[in-house]
Amino acid sequence: MVKDNYKLPLKPSYLFKKQEHPKCGLKESIAHFIHLLNTSYFGECRFDESFGCSIWELDFDNLKSGTKLRTLIKASLESSLKKHEARLTRISVDVKIKQEEIEGAKSVNRIKKRIDLLIKGKIKKTNEDFSYIEYFYIGPLSY
Repeated sequence: MVKDNYKLPLKPSYLFKKQEHPKCGLKESIAHFIHLLNTSYFGECRFDESFGCSIWELDFDNLKSGTKLRTLIKASLESSLKKHEARLTRISVDVKIKQEEIEGAKSVNRIKKRIDLLIKGKIKKTNEDFSYIEYFYIGPLSY
């Protein structure tokens, strides 16, 4: 397998030491990019304010129903992926939201919303199926 994509996170120390930065394959590169898109908020990248997704905007929104949150996140991710991830085609996003109890410090448990993401598509270059699974807790966002 050809590895011509840089592995994330980028480590400038390799450049300073004049060493080659670690690389990864196409599927891993796409997965890294999707994670970066998921964890960026709109406007964070000054060169392209449309880069990111709405998870950050909904992070502390306790007023919207689970169905409304799911619809907003799904639409945002589909739109961002179609605009920014040119290596994939036939992109579909499935979002599930559930409440989960998380153990905190000193035996204090908290209830957080967990967002499960399943992103599927076809890799244009190889026509292979691609799937990506990730989950986040919101209020505040963590992964």
